[in-house]
Amino acid sequence: MKLLWRIAGEAKRYKGLLILGGLATLALLAVNLMAPRYLSQITGIVEGGIDSYGVSEAMRLALILLALYVGRIILRFMASYIPHVAAWRLVEDMRVRVYDRIQSYSMRFFHDKQTGDLMSRVVNDTGTFELLYAHIIPETITNSLMLIAVTIILVMRDAQLALMTAIPIPFILISAWILMKKVRPMFRKMQKSLGALNSQLQDNFSGVQEIQAFCQQEKESKNVFGKANDVTVYMLRALKYSAVFHPSVEFLTSLGTVIVVGFGGWMAYTRGLGLEDMVFFLLYLGMFYGPLTGLANLVEGAQNAFAGTERVLEVMDYESEIKDAPDAEDLPEIKGHIEFRNVSFNYIDGVPVLNDVSFEAKPGQMIALVGPTGVGKTTMIQLAARFYDPTEGAVFVDGHDLRGIKQNSLRSRISMVLQDTFLFNGTIAANIAYAKPGATESDIVEASKVAGIYDDIMEMPDKYNTEVGERGLRLSGGQKQRVAIARAVLRDAPILILDEATASVDMQTEAQIQRAIHSLSGSRTVLAIAHRLSTIRNADLILVLEEGRIVQRGTHEKLVAVPGVYQELCKVQEQGARI
Repeated sequence: MKLLWRIAGEAKRYKGLLILGGLATLALLAVNLMAPRYLSQITGIVEGGIDSYGVSEAMRLALILLALYVGRIILRFMASYIPHVAAWRLVEDMRVRVYDRIQSYSMRFFHDKQTGDLMSRVVNDTGTFELLYAHIIPETITNSLMLIAVTIILVMRDAQLALMTAIPIPFILISAWILMKKVRPMFRKMQKSLGALNSQLQDNFSGVQEIQAFCQQEKESKNVFGKANDVTVYMLRALKYSAVFHPSVEFLTSLGTVIVVGFGGWMAYTRGLGLEDMVFFLLYLGMFYGPLTGLANLVEGAQNAFAGTERVLEVMDYESEIKDAPDAEDLPEIKGHIEFRNVSFNYIDGVPVLNDVSFEAKPGQMIALVGPTGVGKTTMIQLAARFYDPTEGAVFVDGHDLRGIKQNSLRSRISMVLQDTFLFNGTIAANIAYAKPGATESDIVEASKVAGIYDDIMEMPDKYNTEVGERGLRLSGGQKQRVAIARAVLRDAPILILDEATASVDMQTEAQIQRAIHSLSGSRTVLAIAHRLSTIRNADLILVLEEGRIVQRGTHEKLVAVPGVYQELCKVQEQGARI
C-alpha cells in the first residue's frame, strides 16, 4: 500500500484524465450489470407464454438492450483509451524525470553503476507505470466493484444460492497470496538481469573494435548469452508459478458454477425455483466469477509492475552528495581567482587521494599539474568544478566557497577539455556550439581556428556539417581533441581546465594548440594537466604531485634545475624523444 500511495503521487498531474476514464469505467460497469436483468426478463416473458402484450414488451426490452450495447461500445472505448493516454503521458514524464535526476547526481553515483542498467531503468522500468495505470489499477477497481455489485444483486435475489457462489473464494485468495510471494522476487531478479543484459550490450557495442581486434567475438557472444539466459530463467520461473495458478483459478471458478447449477437444480426440485431465476443466476454467475478471475490474473502483472517501480523509485530517492545548499547563491562575474585551502579527498574511506593540498591561482595565471599517474591531478580539477566536495578543507573561487554556490552558476564560468574526449552524435558545428547555444557561424569558425582544427574541417566534403558519428568515431583522435578545445574556446569562460589537451595530437598540431593556450592564458585562469611537459613550459606555476601531495612548485626553469620529481620526469621525456 505504501508503494501504491507513492505511485499515486507521481500521477497527480494526470488526475483529470484518470477521473474521466474512471467515470467511463463506472458507466460501463452499470451497463454490464443492467443487461442480464433485461435478458432474464425476456426469458420470463417467453416462459409465461407469448401474447400481443408479451411481444411488444419483449421488443421494448430488446430495444433497451440494443441501446445498452451501443452505449457499451462508446464507454468501452473511453474506458480503455483515456487511461492509456494518461498512463503513457505519465511514462513519458517519468522517463524524463528519472533521466533528469540521474544527470543531476554527483560523479560518485556513477562509480558502481552500469550505463546499460541505468538505461533499463529509464526506458524499461518506467514502462511498468503504463501497466499499472492503464491496466492493473483500473481493472482492479472495476473488477472489485463488479464483484461487490453482483454479490449484492445475487444475495437480494436468493441469499442461499448466492452463498454457494462464494465457496471457491477463500481458495482463490490463498492461491493468489502464494503466487504473490513466489512471483515478485522472480520479476525483481528478471528486471535486474535485463539491466545487466543492457549493460553488457552497451559495453560490447562501445568496444566492438577491441572485440574484433582481439578476436573475442565468441567469448562476448557467450557473455551476452549468459545475461540473456538469466532474464529467460527468471521469467520462466515466474511463468511456471503462473502456469499452475491460472488453471487452478479456472478450475475453482468452474467448480463454483457446477456447485451453483447442482444446488440450483435441487432448489428447483424442492422449492420450485423458476426458469427465470435460474437464467438470472447463470447470467450473473459469469459476471461474478469473471471479475474474480480477472483479479487473480492481475496478481502476476502487479508483481512485475511493482518490481519495475521499485527500481525506478530507488533511483529517484537517491540522495546525491553534491547538491545546491538551500541558501546557495549565483556566482557573480568573476576574475578567475582559484584557491585550494588544506584540501584532502578520498573516493573510498581510508584510501586518501589528496592530502592537505593548498595552492593559489591568480586571475590570468596558468597553473600546471604534473606527476606520475594516480597522484590526484584529475581529482584536483574535478574538485575545482565541484564534481566532488573535499573530504577536508575547501575550494574557493574569487573568495566564494564552492559549497555555497549553485552548481550551474559555477560551471557556467568554466570551460573544460577532458582527456577522454566525448563528442555527441551530430555535426562538427553542433559539437563546437554545444558549449554556447546560439553561437553564430563566425563564432564557431573563429573558435575552430584558435583550436587548430579549421584546416581539417575545410578539407572535409561537408565541412562544418560533417557528421562525427557516435562518440566522434568518424574523426581521428587528434581531430576529436581539437574539436573539444574549440568547444571550450567558444564558451569564453574565465576559467579554462585542460586535462591532457594535447595527448592525441602530433607535434605540429601540439605547437598550434600551445600557441592557442598561450594566447588564452593571459585573459583567463588555466588549470592544465600534462604528461607532455613541453605543453606547460610557459606555465606561471607548476605543481608537482606525488602520493596526493604537492612536493614541488615553481616555474619550469626553477624546477628543472633542482633535483627532484620534476627533473626526473623531464629526463625521462627527453630520453623518450631521442628514441
